[in-house]
Amino acid sequence: MRVFRSTILAGLLFTALNTHAEDPQWNGTVLGFEAPGKGLLGDMLGIRPILSDNGFNYNFQYLNENAYNIAGGYNHDHHLAYIDQFAITFTQDLERFTGIPDATLEGNIVNRNHDDSLLTKRVQDSRVNINDATQESAGTGSITRLGWLTFSRTFDDRRLQWRIGMMNKVQTFDQIVPCDFQTLMLCGGKSANSMLWSNWNIHTWGTTFAYKVTPELTLKAGILEQNPSATDRSHAWSWSTKGSKGFILPLEVEWKTHIHELPGIYNLGTQFTNAKQSDLYSGKTQNAGANDPEGYKEYNRTWFFYGGFNQQLTRHADDANRGLSGGINAGFGDQRSNYIHYVTAATLRYRGLFDARPEDWIGVGVSYIDISNHYSRNQQEKNSLQGVGDYYDPLYSPVPGHAVNAELYYRFRPVSWLELQPGIQYWHRPGSLSETQDAWVGELKTVVTF
Repeated sequence: MRVFRSTILAGLLFTALNTHAEDPQWNGTVLGFEAPGKGLLGDMLGIRPILSDNGFNYNFQYLNENAYNIAGGYNHDHHLAYIDQFAITFTQDLERFTGIPDATLEGNIVNRNHDDSLLTKRVQDSRVNINDATQESAGTGSITRLGWLTFSRTFDDRRLQWRIGMMNKVQTFDQIVPCDFQTLMLCGGKSANSMLWSNWNIHTWGTTFAYKVTPELTLKAGILEQNPSATDRSHAWSWSTKGSKGFILPLEVEWKTHIHELPGIYNLGTQFTNAKQSDLYSGKTQNAGANDPEGYKEYNRTWFFYGGFNQQLTRHADDANRGLSGGINAGFGDQRSNYIHYVTAATLRYRGLFDARPEDWIGVGVSYIDISNHYSRNQQEKNSLQGVGDYYDPLYSPVPGHAVNAELYYRFRPVSWLELQPGIQYWHRPGSLSETQDAWVGELKTVVTF
């Protein structure tokens, strides 16, 4: 539960936008990298232009996500789950004060509230680890956290960007897919399923490099702290490395291109860590004595692979910012230590489907999740030791396999600063358990830009 909460993300869209907006010839609007509209507070009586003139730029948003169990799931009692958050992402230009080329201070602060997850309360059997979420921004409790605070600068005529500080992986890595769906596994890329690092509002120490070999091809690398304690409340604003288990070495290739004159973005990445790992399958450890060395299966490293693409497929004849895009992304982990063996998601998005609503979106996506056989075998071993075989016995440890989840949404933008996104989710085998009834979940996400 702790590990999966650390993968919750929201607001990847704006972070990715900052990266992809640098190339004026590559328009990623239909891919989901859409600039925020004019905020509710406008220029704030002239304060915002003054801040911008002095190099301070920010995006301040409010988000809430509602989920209601229409039918099915583990618990059929109806419940409307509600969570919300405020998030500010900002940059301060330091070049004007220091003379260092493109020197920038980058920050992110997130305030989350309510932590009311429909998944854990109604949809899924709590006796197995969660593998998806009905509200991708749920998790880590009601708390205000530092998402990141980093220093960045460029070298070699802006081809190399260097970043260092208390950072989050979304600043540099796995930026090809926006976080628009409310179902977690359809939101953003799959690198967080490594369970090694966190999305969005969790920081650890690190440094990263992104080098543009060509305007289209970027190589990314870094070294980041691998700290399972980073999700703890005590770490919300901490500079400490207490709890660190080792380091993560991520490598990624990102390719921005045009196919038939339509923009697309592709990536392939891997992570390696030297942190000590525990095998999910204890085997005979449950029969072994406390001093039996064979009772502890540990090893000193693990890995994770991820990749995908996001490609515009059609363009409206009269508006380059309207059209259809499609994408697939996936993650593949070491099932000895990662209870999610692999996950893949396929999505379609259309911006401006109706002439009268050129800034509205419609999206549909499907994900497939396969659970580690080491984790499943360990559940079976627990049942054998307990002498239970009845799923409804409180002592029984359910044995997961695979799950298929889907979502359809429509996003309205009635004014520039407001987005309303109703949708419906379908959960096949929630928690990857065949014993849990398939579920239908209604959703409503609201975003207000200030």
